[in-house]
Amino acid sequence: MAALVTEVFRWLEDSVWAVTIRQSVWLYPALEVVHILGIVIIVGAAFMFDLRLLGFGREISVQHLAGHLLSWSRRGLWLVVPSGFLLFITDALALGYSFTFWLKMALLSLAGFNALIFHQFTFASAAGWATYQVAPIKAKAAAIISILLWLGVIICGRWLAY
Repeated sequence: MAALVTEVFRWLEDSVWAVTIRQSVWLYPALEVVHILGIVIIVGAAFMFDLRLLGFGREISVQHLAGHLLSWSRRGLWLVVPSGFLLFITDALALGYSFTFWLKMALLSLAGFNALIFHQFTFASAAGWATYQVAPIKAKAAAIISILLWLGVIICGRWLAY
């Protein structure tokens, strides 16, 4: 099984796209900029929403803020996913066996799962939260978990660069 995984990583790394990106003077740095911009949009939106759940900016309705910020998060995903994949394939063998890379992927998955659980269950009652009302403890817990997970994703991403 390990040999098959290694071959897939090697195939990705030897692909025309990966070779072109590695050989280009500007393509890899441009992809990094797009990836970081996408992360800024996603994490910025998540942090702003999480801070609202923690009690900051109570004059803004949680529902209105969510409606506005979620659209930005989706836009950020459109930048992060393809740029992240293209960055990965340029060094697939090393990244594919990197603990830090897989920790980042696990933290990303947990952040997505946290958001899914929040929106499926806790957020369903957001209409009942008055504008100045404090969010319920479950919402605050989800916000703290979100902040910690996204910080972990950022830290792992920076470790991968060095």
